[in-house]
Amino acid sequence: MEKRNLNRILLTPLLVALFVLSACSSPAQTSASAQQPSGGRLKVLATTTIVADVVSQVGGDLIDLSVLLPVGTDPHSFDPTPQDISEVSEADLVFVNGAGLEEFLDNLIESAGVQERVIQVSDGIDFLALEAEGDEHDDHHSGVNPHTWTDPNNVIIWTSNIAQALSNMDPENAGKYHANAEAYQAELKTLDAWIRDQVNLIPLENRKLVTDHKLFGYFAEEYGFEQVGALIPGYSTLAEPTAQELAEIEDAIEGLDVTAIFVGNTVNPALAQRVSEDTGIQLVFVFTGSLGDSDSDVGTYIDYMRYNTKAFVDALTP
Repeated sequence: MEKRNLNRILLTPLLVALFVLSACSSPAQTSASAQQPSGGRLKVLATTTIVADVVSQVGGDLIDLSVLLPVGTDPHSFDPTPQDISEVSEADLVFVNGAGLEEFLDNLIESAGVQERVIQVSDGIDFLALEAEGDEHDDHHSGVNPHTWTDPNNVIIWTSNIAQALSNMDPENAGKYHANAEAYQAELKTLDAWIRDQVNLIPLENRKLVTDHKLFGYFAEEYGFEQVGALIPGYSTLAEPTAQELAEIEDAIEGLDVTAIFVGNTVNPALAQRVSEDTGIQLVFVFTGSLGDSDSDVGTYIDYMRYNTKAFVDALTP
């Protein structure tokens, strides 16, 4: 057993105990019912930088926002610490992607009985199912592809969920939350139109994505791409391909005459580098489960989507 996995097994019971004790002793509100929070601004926690950016667009200066996963962290391999769990227990609301992405929190939240404070921003989205060939390798147990944010139309749904949750907790400012949400949704619709214009520059026969793992399913579905292969089978960066699978994906890459392999910023690129060397296909780095630093070219969700779209267009347009 790998040391990281052993540490997770040993640490989890301790984290659960600390979480339960904190929840029992804390006077923090345990329901997202319509009550005005004490002490001014809502104390809000988001799991990923992507979720946090969208929450910030809706909450603005009415909330005190923290992010659980640091910039560049892969949600699939994150191990929470006692300090992280304390943050969860003290927050008025915890915004998560949902759809099985944050499995590291499931047992802790259930044990502490704070489910009503947890808002799954992906609720209401028409989820894509896991593909049959990846199921045995996948680390998610929800049965759906959790990477909903790769389609900004899904993030429009996120925004509505966030505005409603904040309004329920802080009804006095409900009008501001909904106004912020509507303004941001207009930006997301503009982003969607821009992506469609950019994708139209790519010949139909070139709209094939080979990635390190199957994260861009919603993007591919919405904008007419085909995910022809993933170097890591299934949707999780924790999965490892067999030698046979690696040979098959290299054969597929060569047979389909693709021009690029897209590699996420939160995974070790060694596997993709090996395939690139074997096939002679260029590596193109994109952002996946995390934004960049706030002052970078991918400091916001909209920047992130523009960056990745441009990367696809530049690599796949002759």
